Amino acid sequence: MSAVSSTNETVEFSGHNGITLVADEWNRGSAAVADRPTILMLHGGGQNRFSWKNTGQILADDGFHVVALDSRGHGDSDRAPDADYDVETLTTDVMHVLDAIGRPVAIIGASMGGLTGILAADRAGPERVTKLVLVDVVPRFEKGGSARIRDFMFSGLDGFETLEQAAHAVAAYLPYRKKPRSPEGLKKNLRLRDGRWYWHWDPAFMTKPGDDPELRTEKFEHAATNLSIPVLLIRGKLSDVVSPEGVQHFLTQVPRAEFVELSNAGHTAAGDDNDAFSEAVVAFVERG
Repeated sequence: MSAVSSTNETVEFSGHNGITLVADEWNRGSAAVADRPTILMLHGGGQNRFSWKNTGQILADDGFHVVALDSRGHGDSDRAPDADYDVETLTTDVMHVLDAIGRPVAIIGASMGGLTGILAADRAGPERVTKLVLVDVVPRFEKGGSARIRDFMFSGLDGFETLEQAAHAVAAYLPYRKKPRSPEGLKKNLRLRDGRWYWHWDPAFMTKPGDDPELRTEKFEHAATNLSIPVLLIRGKLSDVVSPEGVQHFLTQVPRAEFVELSNAGHTAAGDDNDAFSEAVVAFVERG
């Protein structure tokens, strides 16, 4: 591992129909990364690129070129003017980013980012996307856990009076995660407007009607079974989104899939136990 910590810079990509996508990037142009894939990190719904900060830094210090992307409507990326947050559009955004990177990529995707990653890897082919890490998501995810995420996201649409109030909401949603001493870290995920703190994503992401969930599951399953690249599924043992049965089904369907379970993590595995998560990811992407 590098003795000098790599620094990141904020960059922009152009997505579908010219939408601006913001990312953090480490080690651009470094000669040391020439024989390794770029790591493209795709966050979950309602999150942003800062959820990858620690793991991105670890991978960069290990000598990888790393890009942590804000999906459209999230973080500092543009909101979709027509509220188009369909997974197919998110996938097209990722294809534009792959084109701009212009070299083989390993995708790490959490939840929404993982499902997008499945479609992008299938569409791009094994020469362009060489590995895929799925963070607590499979095509057949648990509807109850998914509904709990939606309830949490809807509960904050009207904002919070204080950062402390937002921190209480997060603690109720993630009861197994140790509550930070200070809520100041939430400023990466919230913006102050008219005296209230709002999550830093477009509310239309939640309120616009989507397509048929059953058809969507079939689409993800079809793409996943097509994959010939190494795939690592990471599940948080406390997760209510991915069940042990969902894991077993995925492993029987996807030819080169392997599995790691993190005992002290739930659905937000990268943040729940970042050390164990990063260790599993580094071991997987370092393999030839």
